[in-house]
Amino acid sequence: MPRRLKHCYALEDFETQARRKLPRLIHGFVAGGAETEAGIRDNRASFQDYALVPRVLRQVHDRSQETSLFGRTYGAPFGIAPMGAASLCGYLADIALARAAAAADVPMVGAGAGLISFEDIRKAGATAWAQLYIPGDAARIDPLIDRLAAAGYDTLVVTVDVNVPANRENNLRNGFRLPIVPTPQVMLDCALHPGWLLGTFARTLVTHGMPHFENMDATRGPPIFSKNQVRNIAKRDELTWEHMKLIRRRWPGKLVIKGILSREDARMARESGMDGIILSNHGGRQLDGAVAPLRVLPEVVADSGPFPVMIDGGIRRGSDILKALALGARFVFIGRPMLFAAAVAGEQGIAHAIALVKAEIDRNLALMGLSDIAELVPDSLRRIVP
Repeated sequence: MPRRLKHCYALEDFETQARRKLPRLIHGFVAGGAETEAGIRDNRASFQDYALVPRVLRQVHDRSQETSLFGRTYGAPFGIAPMGAASLCGYLADIALARAAAAADVPMVGAGAGLISFEDIRKAGATAWAQLYIPGDAARIDPLIDRLAAAGYDTLVVTVDVNVPANRENNLRNGFRLPIVPTPQVMLDCALHPGWLLGTFARTLVTHGMPHFENMDATRGPPIFSKNQVRNIAKRDELTWEHMKLIRRRWPGKLVIKGILSREDARMARESGMDGIILSNHGGRQLDGAVAPLRVLPEVVADSGPFPVMIDGGIRRGSDILKALALGARFVFIGRPMLFAAAVAGEQGIAHAIALVKAEIDRNLALMGLSDIAELVPDSLRRIVP
């Protein structure tokens, strides 16, 4: 194990080290949220509303956390969420995420705002999940869908909570924009973090050239550093359920909507032919003060029957995952901590982060008197906040 990982005992520890390594503008981009960042805080606080109820003197020697989803069995009930511009944090981080996820037998969702092409991510790991920000122009949708199918993906995640750009004031204060504009503030910030400048950015330039947004369309998008900030995000505020039905007709695989927070929208997803949903407030990065996904999980699950309801946002511990599963989530996705792990130690860092979470789940199952993840039920919890 690299020396820098020896003091990473939990997911939170990766951010501590990543903060020192990353330029302020990049750390802030990953760690920050919209406006007052109330969404980030409540995502974490929501898990503290519940306490685990252990059972004792039960045979738990043979424990399993294997989880089936969409006809496939994974080695754990969690995966890695899609994260845009991940390779700004670590050298070819999207590739590292895909490889580490494949080795651990968990899914990693390739990002539509990524700097590594969907094709290269698919080749690097076993992941067959890809996420898109759908353009409002219907003529651009079909070629993008066809590209994913040709690359061998079988599960498409469409993020729907970005109809307009968020107000991320911390990014403005730090000089961060996408594409990044090389202002004097940005260049000084990068120069003050030589480990990142040489080990991530310069190394990428030498081996792969200037990073571009690779997955915004059927063809390559603009470079990450550019004086021209035009990106193909227009007309997202014109998207409707009819666009999702169009995608459903075109896409042959599993189709998941990410960014739902109401049971009414969950019902619309079922009626529109979706195969599952991910409850998400975009990690607190879009609508400031949006309800934490865990707070609406029980009511959405109650209305959804066997329809797969997944969740992300604020998950930092194995106990968080157990709480979400006990409330009815079929699967859980973790975002920021995996990106910080990539910043700290690349693929080894991500593998260590995944192993930590798996170990926490295994230990907590035993302490709860459970031998299988499927044994988690609502009675495994008590709500401790009125």
